[in-house]
Amino acid sequence: MSEMTKEIMKQRTKQFALRAINLAVALPENRVGNVIASQLIRSGTSVGANYRAALRARSPRDFSNKIGVVLEETDESGYWTEIIVDSKLIPSKRVVSLLQEANELTAIFAATHKTTKAAVRRPNHKS
Repeated sequence: MSEMTKEIMKQRTKQFALRAINLAVALPENRVGNVIASQLIRSGTSVGANYRAALRARSPRDFSNKIGVVLEETDESGYWTEIIVDSKLIPSKRVVSLLQEANELTAIFAATHKTTKAAVRRPNHKS
C-alpha cells in the first residue's frame, strides 16, 4: 500500500467517523435512537482508529489481524446504518451515501484482509 493510498484511507476513515457521528446525533432521542446512536458512534469511529493502528503494525501477521478488526467495525457500521433505514428512524435519502461508503470501505478492507492473510500463510513468509 503506497503512502498516498494510506493517507487517502486515513482521511476517508476519519470522514466516515464524522459522518457516523452526525447521523447518530440526528437520531431521535428515545430508547431505540440512543442505543443505535451509541453503537454507530462506537463502530464508526473505531474504523479509522483501528486502521491507524494497523498502519503501525509490528509484522505482516499483526497488520492482517488489525485489518480484520477494521473490516469487522466497518461492516458493523453498515449494519447499524441499514437498521436506521429499515426501521425508518431517518429517511433513507439522508442515510444512503453513508451506507454506500460503509459498503465500499467494507469491500476495500475485505480485499486487503484477504490479500494479507494469504501472504501471511505462505510457507516462506516471515512474520
